[in-house]
Amino acid sequence: MTTARVRGIYTTAITHRLGENGLEIVQASEPIRERFDDSFDTAPADVAIETTRDRQGVEISGVPETVERIADDLESLAVDTFRWASPVPRGAVFDAEVLDASGGSGAVVDLGEGRRGYLNYDDVDGYVDEGNRYRVQVAEPTPPWSDDEPRVVPTLTIQSGLCTLSQDRTGVSAALRGDRADELVGMTDLLSVDILEGWGLRWQQAAADADLEAMGTAVEQVVNRARALESTLADAPEAGGKPALRATPRETTWCWFGRETRFALDELRRAVETTMPGHHRTKAADRGASAAVDFAEAVCESTGMGGGDEFPFGAVSRQFGPMMGDRLAIDHGKPDGRLFTLGRGDVTDWDSDGSLTLERRMRGGGSYDALGVPKEDGDVAVTKFREGRWWYPTTYKDAQGNAKGTYVNVCTPVELFPNAARYVDLHVDVIKQTDGTVEIVDADELEAAVDAGHISEPLAEKAMSVADAVERALSN
Repeated sequence: MTTARVRGIYTTAITHRLGENGLEIVQASEPIRERFDDSFDTAPADVAIETTRDRQGVEISGVPETVERIADDLESLAVDTFRWASPVPRGAVFDAEVLDASGGSGAVVDLGEGRRGYLNYDDVDGYVDEGNRYRVQVAEPTPPWSDDEPRVVPTLTIQSGLCTLSQDRTGVSAALRGDRADELVGMTDLLSVDILEGWGLRWQQAAADADLEAMGTAVEQVVNRARALESTLADAPEAGGKPALRATPRETTWCWFGRETRFALDELRRAVETTMPGHHRTKAADRGASAAVDFAEAVCESTGMGGGDEFPFGAVSRQFGPMMGDRLAIDHGKPDGRLFTLGRGDVTDWDSDGSLTLERRMRGGGSYDALGVPKEDGDVAVTKFREGRWWYPTTYKDAQGNAKGTYVNVCTPVELFPNAARYVDLHVDVIKQTDGTVEIVDADELEAAVDAGHISEPLAEKAMSVADAVERALSN
């Protein structure tokens, strides 16, 4: 049986989904055990699924075949789910060269072929300077939409969730306190597996519920993986060579969830537990919202009250933002995983139906895409967003308030988070010139994205149908 460990705000929904599709969930948290009324085994996981720090999606890391299987499943949740394989996966080993050691707490390193990593000074013995070379392992990969570089460390570690085998430790220890920690360390002597020379074993918190058989399996697996990694690196060039990938014992894939995906996850969670409309949408918007959502659902469950059918945008926005007078960024995602901020503006109008207006002051220089009119100091961009809509218009005006043209961006359903409007751009757009001319632009870029595998055929068809509808509306 293929096993997976799930953590983060999407855990209940993903646990239900994967369980229905034949995967075994292991190392479940106590709330998940209670929610599913299931014991769940405390056993090693083939794959770990973790919610990203910004709560916009998940990291899937582990055995390549299982990672692909899970990514395929999650990608099918809704049309606005995106996935990307990481070029710097968790656990990968690189020869790295320091590019910039001027940072306050760490250095940017070259991993070869355009890849970068971040090496904390505290993880290195001695002074770190530009040009220094190290053999490093990826300790914390980062999603393609993040500005952060993957964190790398100059040592080797093998993780299973139950225990960790690493070259920067000796002997056997436990990341717990009290009698159970002493018990785990003592029981290690009863296992019929020898720890590799030069590696130290540390039991993790999840091992507190493991039986002797699961402990033995966990140690055997990390030892075998460490042995395989040593063998791979023995065939690699000497450490300290030019930047290059040396070993990929595991695979990492990132899934980005759009608004429709979050609502699909709501439906999965609702099959298990009381779930308000927009549960995952609200939790993804603000870390502080989790407690409020849990409280509201607990009240609804205890009183037998339903939560309604519509996402309560007005209530969520009043509590967490955005509201009139707030500063809001436009987070412009690309289908290849990158993310750009198009600038920040002031919310000048807001409505509880999920609509708001954002105004940005523009700097002169260049021209507005596709419109072909110059950008001038004093110009104002007036953007109208509506939560859940597949497009949004921006009208550019000069300092006197005269329109210079309208640009309609076609995108995945917009989400209006407290600090940013967020979506993934679908390339194709619609423009309206001041003389009334309306035109669909960049359809060729959409086609190229489909050919490159960045956009699915169903999503491309949706994008073109939206563009056609917007064109007709602007032409009337």
